[in-house]
Amino acid sequence: MKYLASLVILCSLQAVWANDHPKNIIMVVGDGMGPAFTTAYRYYADDNTSPLIDKTVFDRNFVGMASTYPARVSGYVTDSAAGATALSSATKTYNGAIAKDVEKRNTLTVLEHARKQGKKTGVAVTSQINHATPASFAAHNESRRNYNEIADSYFDDKVENQFVLDVMLGGGTDYYIREDRNLVKEFQDAGYQYVDKLADLGSVKKTGKLLGLFGKTGMPWALDTPNQSRLPQLTSAAIQQLENDKGFFLLVEASQVDWAGHANDVASAMAEMQDMADTLELLEGYVKGHPDTLVVITADHSTGGLSIGANGDYVWRPELLKNFKASPEIIARRMPASDGRADLVEELTGIELTEAEKNILNAEQSTDTKDHFNNLKTIINGRTNTGWTSSGHTAVDVQVFAMGKHKQMFSGHMDNTEIAQKVFDLLGK
Repeated sequence: MKYLASLVILCSLQAVWANDHPKNIIMVVGDGMGPAFTTAYRYYADDNTSPLIDKTVFDRNFVGMASTYPARVSGYVTDSAAGATALSSATKTYNGAIAKDVEKRNTLTVLEHARKQGKKTGVAVTSQINHATPASFAAHNESRRNYNEIADSYFDDKVENQFVLDVMLGGGTDYYIREDRNLVKEFQDAGYQYVDKLADLGSVKKTGKLLGLFGKTGMPWALDTPNQSRLPQLTSAAIQQLENDKGFFLLVEASQVDWAGHANDVASAMAEMQDMADTLELLEGYVKGHPDTLVVITADHSTGGLSIGANGDYVWRPELLKNFKASPEIIARRMPASDGRADLVEELTGIELTEAEKNILNAEQSTDTKDHFNNLKTIINGRTNTGWTSSGHTAVDVQVFAMGKHKQMFSGHMDNTEIAQKVFDLLGK
């Protein structure tokens, strides 16, 4: 009886919440950000001045956990497309599907539903804007690899006779300025402002229509960006364009947490986590000033099998990651032409190398950047005692965080499709 009474109360509360809609909804995806990443970030960000480890913006806003498995046809380990389709459409699908079900039929997304209600819509991501996650909210395609088709659909496909997105910020010029089509010009002709430099975001006019592309595919790593920060700039600029009387729906993605996980690159991973944390702190401030806003944060899956500590040693050294002046990828690109590779690495990482490490770097004769990158990351993972089990995704549950209006709806354990269903409920009919 107590269980039934609690269930009745919960259902009643959910009905009340669903009829009291947030004006603005912001969904934030940390692509590849499994629980080990948020834990590692806590240690990385700690100022080491007190006996206790400082809590982070993730800790302050933690509300639950979510499972991530795709449709049965793809087993237990999801890719970003199926994971994002679950988060956007409340639909389990096959790996590679962009807002399509297993029968390859289009699924309605929360972003499209918001657009149908008259809300403004946008994406702010550090990958190309037609990558798996943003595409799964704003497009439909049988394969995430059809980048040109997905880019075209942002212009060609309409919702309520309007473009599906008012604001598009991220990378992707290779897909939007092509030999066969110049989508940038087409959007400009349709009334969109266009910028290709982050520094120009602060000076754009508030017209409500903005396209910003800041990389040929994805944007440069956070470590290779001035102030090692770009997602907060994208998010702030998107919100400024989207604010209106009817509200907005915004997808924000820290895309390259996943890319760092695939590369087993802990230095870039922690810089990407810092970029995301700064974004969440910005959103904390926004919610305080706009209490009719809901922010839901989660991951689509975890990547890399990150282990905080490895090789049987009870130690992890995140302090060695705090002085990097460039990403390991960029450092590796510079190494073949350098006469003093070890000196270059020490200068750009702040790590004082051992003689054995110097010998490894200086002895490499290959002109292939990958060989230098592999040597470099082996040294970094070894010195920090970081472990990785995979260069792909894993099937662990991921965390859920929330801020603002009705954040309590996302408490406890749920499936990733339930997150989308709750957002649909809060958007209303």
